[in-house]
Amino acid sequence: MGARDDIDAYPARWWHALDDGRLQCDLCPRDCKLHEGQRGACFVRLREGDRMILTTYGRSSGFCIDPIEKKPLNHYYPGSSVLSFGTAGCNLACKFCQNWDISKSRDMDRLMDQASPEAIAQAAAESGCKSVAVTYNDPVIFAEYAMDVADACRERGVQTVAVTAGYMHDAPRREFYAKMDAANVDLKAFTEDFYFKLTGAHLQPVLDTLVYLRHETQVWFEITTLLIPGHNDSDEELTAMCRWLMAELGPDVPLHFTAFHPDHKMPDVPATPASTLIHARRIALDHGLHYVYTGNVRYAEGDTTWCPHCHQALIERDWHRIANYRLTPAGHCPHCHTAIAGRFAERAGDFGRRRIPITIGA
Repeated sequence: MGARDDIDAYPARWWHALDDGRLQCDLCPRDCKLHEGQRGACFVRLREGDRMILTTYGRSSGFCIDPIEKKPLNHYYPGSSVLSFGTAGCNLACKFCQNWDISKSRDMDRLMDQASPEAIAQAAAESGCKSVAVTYNDPVIFAEYAMDVADACRERGVQTVAVTAGYMHDAPRREFYAKMDAANVDLKAFTEDFYFKLTGAHLQPVLDTLVYLRHETQVWFEITTLLIPGHNDSDEELTAMCRWLMAELGPDVPLHFTAFHPDHKMPDVPATPASTLIHARRIALDHGLHYVYTGNVRYAEGDTTWCPHCHQALIERDWHRIANYRLTPAGHCPHCHTAIAGRFAERAGDFGRRRIPITIGA
């Protein structure tokens, strides 16, 4: 792995020098322009002399084996286990962040677990994990590390999943997703006003990522929208979003509506009631989306994968545990033989609801 000083100085990609002497980061649409010693908005990309470095390469905020349904991915090898890890920092500034202790950390550079890409891939393979997820904070900001992990995983027959807000420029996006097998993309809302005021970002780059994934890659991806009462849960906004999804991505991209709980800078906003998620799900189904789920609440109908043709229950879930699995080995409905969109094994996994923290050596 190399000495800690070597890790600290890991060279970052996607930047260029400006005429005024600053260096501009070209990874995401923030386009941070840095003088010597300054960090980008993500906090982990630092100017050092005449170069940019990634300060969190090889470090993690911890490792844990999870069910793949927790990412959430419901159509990607259901019931399988995934080795999850993240680093620190984020290129968004969501006032409702549910992982703010990690994404907004400013003191973790020298406190995190260290692990090389090869060590992570080895641990995943030895633990029987189908995949590794770069998650918790956004892997966009540690793309070099995430991509190297994906390369190491591929050599061992392990797949790689990105859990991301999708806020990324086109050139690095293409390189990043060339390494990924699956993704869950947060579509945080469907108005520019929400993105600008509550995330410090913009909507269009996220939509560009979704269109790119759907039309220019083989990456399996699903979408998650955290519904926040009074902010992004109106019928008008949900209708506009679902119409866009149908028109631009088609009916087969799974959509997860999940419940907000008061946190970070929005402690006075009430938690999302289950009725809001159920209503949003009905709007999406009425607009033609085939696979719509409810998250962070116990609602059997919204946890179940239904055949979009004959409406039989095909995958029944109890939280993150597969209770019944009725797909054929080829991933078809056994009743009407409709192909179900996704990536499926001959049988569902049986990892269940467990969450297993692990330690990985460097």
